[in-house]
Amino acid sequence: MTDSAFHFQTLKPETILDALFEQGIRVESGLTPLNSFENRVYQFQDEERQRYVVKFYRPERWHADQIEEEHQFTLNLQKNNVPVAAPIVLSQQTLFNYQGFLFAVFPSLGGRQYETDNIIHMESVGHILGQIHQIGRQQLYQQRPNMGMQEYLYQPRELFDASALIPSVLKTDFLNSVDKLTQIVEERWKDLPGFLRLHGDCHPGNILWRDGPLFVDFDDSRNGPAVQDLWMLLNGDKAEQRMQLEAIIEAYEDFTPFNIKELALIEPLRAMRMVWYLGWILRRWSDAAFPGSFPWIKDEDFWRRQTATFNEQIRVLQEPPLQLTPMY
Repeated sequence: MTDSAFHFQTLKPETILDALFEQGIRVESGLTPLNSFENRVYQFQDEERQRYVVKFYRPERWHADQIEEEHQFTLNLQKNNVPVAAPIVLSQQTLFNYQGFLFAVFPSLGGRQYETDNIIHMESVGHILGQIHQIGRQQLYQQRPNMGMQEYLYQPRELFDASALIPSVLKTDFLNSVDKLTQIVEERWKDLPGFLRLHGDCHPGNILWRDGPLFVDFDDSRNGPAVQDLWMLLNGDKAEQRMQLEAIIEAYEDFTPFNIKELALIEPLRAMRMVWYLGWILRRWSDAAFPGSFPWIKDEDFWRRQTATFNEQIRVLQEPPLQLTPMY
């Protein structure tokens, strides 16, 4: 089954019910779809009125060994009292296959939104990230990949070049901006500090607040630089970002050191995510969920703005990187 042909068409409600029943779970009510484009995720209640979430993984993204490796990481974190959403172990396993679909069951964990302007929240998140990375440093993923140019820049560039969604009259300027962005990032992506196992997609939407932070959705977990799990938590102007970063790092270092040299990777990582995200939409365009959710991608004005955004990021990359205050 190729990605271009895959739309989750055969994942019907009865398929989900049968898959869960095979693992001894009887759905009483629910099967409410949760917001997820990459996978298909549903909340439900079983016959004992316990609430769960089931995640059906997109075929051909991760193979079973890669998913199980992520599961073992989150279970190890949970074993060490780190607040993360880990899969439920059923019959001594966490990953199941039903009619070609790989799936896992998680507890349904509610919580408030993480407040990005709350210093107490920032410090608490820093503490938990420090614990995650302390354990993440103990060994690297063997099945999951390292962050790098191929996935985040070179592969999206190939998609852009081949895509008919980019207006032909704008494509040359757009590709030139991608190439300039890539060239600068390549220069910075050398002599990197050591990698570790990351959350990988550590933005505020993946943190719930339940008398403290709870980290969810390790689906993008991989090996990479520690700062990857910090920079998406920053917002506002440079002064505000510096204050936020200092609060997070001070708490983080209660558990594991942070290499200040990694701050120079913040804007390259931002550039990589910008390119990757746009490539991800194009890669998934054949999934019926995408055209209706991203209709603006067919507008010429969008591609003009995107070229301008990439050019602005090129300018930012040429500025000195974010630094902590001298007394830090």
